[in-house]
Amino acid sequence: MTTEKPSNDSYGIRDPEAFAHNLARIMEEAGKAASAYLKPREEGKASFDFVDSAGEFTKTLSRVAEYWLSDPERTVEAESSLVARYIDLWTGSLKRMMGESTGPTAEPEPGDKRFVDPQWSENQFFDFLKQFYLITSRWAIDLVDQTDDDMDPHTKLKAGFYMRQIANALAPSNFVMTNPELLRETLSSNAENLVRGMHMLAEDIEAGHGDLKIRQSSKGDFKLGENIANTPGKVIHQNSLCQVIQYAPTTDTVLKRPLVIVPPWINKFYILDLNPDKSFIRWCVDQGHTVFVISWVNPGKEHARKNFGDYMRDGVIEAVDVAMKVTGADGVNAVGYCVGGTMLAVTLAWMAAKKDDRIKSATFFATQVDFTHSGDLKVFVDEEQIADLEYKMKMRGYLEGRKMASAFNMLRSNDLIWPYVIANYMKGKEPSPFDLLYWNSDATRMPAANHAFYLRNCYLKNRLSAGEMEVAGVTLDLARSKVPIYNLATREDHIAPPRSVFYGSSFFGGKVTFVLTGSGHIAGVINPPSRNKYQYWTGPAPRGDRYDEWAEKAKEHPGSWWPHWQAWIEAKNKTRVKPPKMGGGRFKSIEDAPGSYVRVKA
Repeated sequence: MTTEKPSNDSYGIRDPEAFAHNLARIMEEAGKAASAYLKPREEGKASFDFVDSAGEFTKTLSRVAEYWLSDPERTVEAESSLVARYIDLWTGSLKRMMGESTGPTAEPEPGDKRFVDPQWSENQFFDFLKQFYLITSRWAIDLVDQTDDDMDPHTKLKAGFYMRQIANALAPSNFVMTNPELLRETLSSNAENLVRGMHMLAEDIEAGHGDLKIRQSSKGDFKLGENIANTPGKVIHQNSLCQVIQYAPTTDTVLKRPLVIVPPWINKFYILDLNPDKSFIRWCVDQGHTVFVISWVNPGKEHARKNFGDYMRDGVIEAVDVAMKVTGADGVNAVGYCVGGTMLAVTLAWMAAKKDDRIKSATFFATQVDFTHSGDLKVFVDEEQIADLEYKMKMRGYLEGRKMASAFNMLRSNDLIWPYVIANYMKGKEPSPFDLLYWNSDATRMPAANHAFYLRNCYLKNRLSAGEMEVAGVTLDLARSKVPIYNLATREDHIAPPRSVFYGSSFFGGKVTFVLTGSGHIAGVINPPSRNKYQYWTGPAPRGDRYDEWAEKAKEHPGSWWPHWQAWIEAKNKTRVKPPKMGGGRFKSIEDAPGSYVRVKA
């Protein structure tokens, strides 16, 4: 006897008794989740929020409401535009019910993965629901965009961000009863998926010590130094802020000038060394670079007073000292990624003021030195929010890593939050192991003094490009640095937008080669030639705030930008020598790469 497989649009309970039993299990798991949430709060151990979300949402969006409600004519106009779209949708739905062929009133944007299930279009109920949501959410976002330009630009930026967060959260795809795929799975499995999902939810709240720590990748078999961050090397120097790693050579000769990489301290350095296929570090070693990488400490309370000057002297400059002593070279080539690049730029200006020319070339990956056109993170930065954050950081001496990670995830909530909420807690499916997302969840803390200085002097006051930032007793002027620069921007970057990176080029005193690459903040940078993905653009020297003009004239090249960068580096100094010994006879090996600092969990 065979059992007929239910059709794709079948929505019936298979076993009422099993369904009722699983509902009881769901309530039991929900109790565990509630307990995991409440316990740290009852014990006074709950962490503070990165931003006071509810207060910020209410205060900011009330400004938009005030604008539209203050003028009756404007209010009627806004309401009429929404009602007209609803009428179009209702009319189209009636025609479809009567068998007439009619096109949709609203369609998802290309690439929107929320409504890919066929039932969103084939089933009239779900199709109506989808279009109703799209019409309403777009209308609400348009209200913000059309708010009077007299509104403070920062308030308008926050309002748009918060409205998108609300719209994303209320999508019908996020709820069992309004998502055809989730509804089918729940009924066909007698809600077993929700039992598994609620169990995972309880685990993730407990793992977040009362906050939801969404799992984006299963733990899998990832082990630092074995199958991730496993390029051979040694930690040859360390202090209270960082370890300096030297990587073992793979070529008979190496470029005389070593390569010193300054990663961001808001993430761990092994984004540049995920695995042998995607490792920028390993690729550089194979091209004949003697590579040194800074591995920043995962700070604790004892690092609360560590500031930009400390990170510059004990991090970047100390790594340069180590690299030159090991190799005996006349200088180094330096690379900075994201905020690590901002720190490298600070170091260049500081060294220029001190007439220190040991850095012979500088490469920036998705780095901002001017924050006029900075990315969506600016939504979290204003005087009130920073003051509140500073006050809260004083309680611990640092910002917890998961708070910054949550802020980054919110910037792309439809990619980094809601798909995992649906898959994990509604479908009850453990995510697949993925090295990039494993790294993304391996958060780092930020010391109070350093993080507050960065937010205030870069995002809030924009002092670096203005020549007003003071670090370690020196007022910095980027124009005094004549070091040749390779400035890489990623086209779809929401953290360091290409316009911002381009404009930053004009503040350096040396020659700048600006290169634009496809994809975003991570994939655009971590793009090995072997994968033959994406593309990059080269063009004339960057001038001022003319990114659009540059992009129109730029020449497109297929594949990875890495070989282009390598040719740029070699053009500065092609001299090759025998590889230096690990530590150069002056530094003893402390431990194998990737070292112990990177293993510390936030």
